[in-house]
Amino acid sequence: MAFPSQKEVERIRKKLAKVEPTMPMPKNATKAEKLKYELCRQFVKYLVKTKLSQKELAEEIDIPPARLNEIVKYKIDLFTVDRLIDYAERLRPNLKITLG
Repeated sequence: MAFPSQKEVERIRKKLAKVEPTMPMPKNATKAEKLKYELCRQFVKYLVKTKLSQKELAEEIDIPPARLNEIVKYKIDLFTVDRLIDYAERLRPNLKITLG
């Protein structure tokens, strides 16, 4: 396997510099934070599985695309558990979540 050229590496670095990172789970996460994180993860899994764009999924569950972007970036501090459950139920009415 060949390494990418220096030009290709720089192109990728520039592209990634504009991307907002995904938020990690807090180190001492509460159960509510773990639940919110897991709910966000369900949206990411759904996007990967269905190959929908964020815009398409946002339209499907009737939320603004910017809100969905916050969900897939795991910005759990912007959401209540109730709100994320509401959005998740729009996506998968029979969703079951377990916390370890």
